[in-house]
Amino acid sequence: MKALIIDDERLARNELRRLLEAHPSIEIIGEAVNGEDALVKIADLKPDLLFLDIQMPGKNGFEVLSELESNMPDVIFTTAYDEYALKAFEFHAADYILKPIEPARLAEAIKRLEIENQPESEDDVNTTNLGKGILTEEDQIFVKDGDRCWFVKLGTVRLFESLGNYVRIYFDNNKPLILRSLNSLEERLDPKAFFRANRKHIINLKMIESIEPYFSGGLLVKLKTGEKIEISRRQAIKFKDMLSL
Repeated sequence: MKALIIDDERLARNELRRLLEAHPSIEIIGEAVNGEDALVKIADLKPDLLFLDIQMPGKNGFEVLSELESNMPDVIFTTAYDEYALKAFEFHAADYILKPIEPARLAEAIKRLEIENQPESEDDVNTTNLGKGILTEEDQIFVKDGDRCWFVKLGTVRLFESLGNYVRIYFDNNKPLILRSLNSLEERLDPKAFFRANRKHIINLKMIESIEPYFSGGLLVKLKTGEKIEISRRQAIKFKDMLSL
C-alpha cells in the first residue's frame, strides 16, 4: 500500500516513518506538513493509505477528508487526542491510534487493514466495521443506527439479539440495530467470551449474574443488568461442559 504521512510535527513524522520500516507492505510515498499541503499531495501522489493527524494549522484532518471528492484512500488517524474517535469513524476510518504510537498497536492496525483489503467473496456482508477474523472482548467496533453512532468495546456488550435480518446490540442503555445475521456474528465472536444461548441470543459470559435450571433440561441465566435469557437444552449441554458445571 502506498502511504502518505500527514502531520505538522516533524518529529512525529520521523517516528512514524521509523515504525513503518517494520512493515514492508507499506510504501511511504511522501509527507505533508498541514492540511493544504495534504490536499495537494493526495491529488498528485494518489496514495492508498493516509496516516492522518487531526489537529494541524489551517485545515484539520477532518476538513482534509471533507474536501476529497472521490477515491477516498484508507485512513488511519494518528493523534494525541482520544475525544475525536467517534467522529473519526463517521469518516469510515480504518483505525484510530493515539500518540505516542506503540509498535504493537500500529502492527494491529496495519494487519487489520491488509485483511479487510483482501478480495471479498460474494457472501461477505459489511455493514459495520467488524472486518474479518475473531473479535475479542478487547476489540472495538463502530456501530451506526440511523443518525446515532457509537464506538463500542465488545467487552461492554452484554447481549446480541436476532431480529430477522438484523441484530440488536445491548450495551449500557443503548440497543442499536445492525444489518447482520446472528449466525455470521457468532462466527466472529471469541467463544471464550461470548456464548450462543439459543436461536435468538448470544450472551457475554462475564455479564452473567446467576444460572438456574429451566424447562426441558435448559437453563435460565440472569444478566447483571436484569435480562433473563433461556439457554436451550442443546446449548445447555455445551454450556455445562464448557464451564464444568
